Amino acid sequence: MSIAIGADHRGASAAKYLADRLGAQGVEVTLVVSNDGAPRDYPDVAYEVARAVASGEHEEAVLICATGLGMAIAANKLPGIRAAVVHDELTAELSKSHNHANIVCMSADLLGERLMEKIVEIWRRTERGTGRHERRVAKISAIESGQDPRGASAAIEPKSGAGEYASAPARSPESE
Repeated sequence: MSIAIGADHRGASAAKYLADRLGAQGVEVTLVVSNDGAPRDYPDVAYEVARAVASGEHEEAVLICATGLGMAIAANKLPGIRAAVVHDELTAELSKSHNHANIVCMSADLLGERLMEKIVEIWRRTERGTGRHERRVAKISAIESGQDPRGASAAIEPKSGAGEYASAPARSPESE
């Protein structure tokens, strides 16, 4: 599985570190950073990387800026993207198992490279949760489509594609 790693100028060093570490493990990495050290605006990087995930070019991605917040906000503007800011191993695991995050965003200013490496390791090996977690992620997709997730039309089942959902008949609580 390939992964995209993107960073603005504040996160470029950490992104290169992670790309080297993952590459040494045999992971195919696409690195989106400024190679000359020139400033690069985080929305530009977030868009490029999130678009690659939304199109299916990459299943997952990592984005790094000063706080991780700007990257997450920008990436989450694209349909099908669930970018989560993570700070530690627990938030990395829960972002994937509970929220099906397909992009993890981190702070270059607050996290060291080794912690980032551990976060990415845990996040990548965590499975997406099923049951109530799928239902809740489907409701996020409904909101993204302009639908009210609370109504009968919000009883949504995952399709067989990453991040794609379709409406289904409402289920009773006993069926879970």
